[in-house]
Amino acid sequence: MYAFELVRPATLDEAVKALGAEEAQALGGGQTLIPTLKQRLAAPAKLVCLGGLAELKGVCIADDGAVCVGGATPHAVVAAEAAAHYPALSALAGNIGDPAARNRGTIGGSLANNDPSACYPAAALGSGATIRTVNRDIAADDFLPGVFTTALGDGEIITEVRFPVPERAAYQKFEQPASRFALVGVFVAKYADGVRVAVTGASEGGVSRWAEAEAALSGAFSAGAIAGLSLDADMMIGDLHGSPEYRAHLVKVLTGRAVTAAG
Repeated sequence: MYAFELVRPATLDEAVKALGAEEAQALGGGQTLIPTLKQRLAAPAKLVCLGGLAELKGVCIADDGAVCVGGATPHAVVAAEAAAHYPALSALAGNIGDPAARNRGTIGGSLANNDPSACYPAAALGSGATIRTVNRDIAADDFLPGVFTTALGDGEIITEVRFPVPERAAYQKFEQPASRFALVGVFVAKYADGVRVAVTGASEGGVSRWAEAEAALSGAFSAGAIAGLSLDADMMIGDLHGSPEYRAHLVKVLTGRAVTAAG
């Protein structure tokens, strides 16, 4: 590791001010950032720790019924506190990584990093969530444009993620055994105005929606509705864990399983 300054702000305003400094970077749970620093793939001069900001933690229910998760809320807390209100989100959070990662990693950190195999981006995109920052509200469809890329500006902090609760939903993940990241993960959510299907771990472009499946499932919410569909493997990830064709196959299989699990 190299030398850097660690700042522990007591309030959100102090955090925003600290992040205004040159070469400053926010630190959530550190599950992605710390390994990145160890590999010297990033070298911020200042880390601004958000873990002590109570105003960014916790799960609550908005007046419109949306499940609102503070940006610094650990995965384990989401798993526990969202269970009664959004079971699919709770189940997703409860199966991220291992217990250490679930108790340290945060939803805001996961979304801000937007790893192409992470679970939370699929939940946000599949739910049509709104990502609230210190400056504005951003729809998930606009927040996640590509691999390791988000709509966040310099020093912009995720304060809350608002999940509209669907009529039915489920997440199915085929894990890479060593990392427990998604080799492929599919989040399916049925709302009154249609179905959303978000896929992580498969596309070279990062998390994305499967429009053809959404149209088919909006007409008939059953696994059989997607039986005749197929995915183009040309833009799928290919690596030692699975070929593009294998991932394309998994997307369809897991989408069917998610629909069945949603009931």
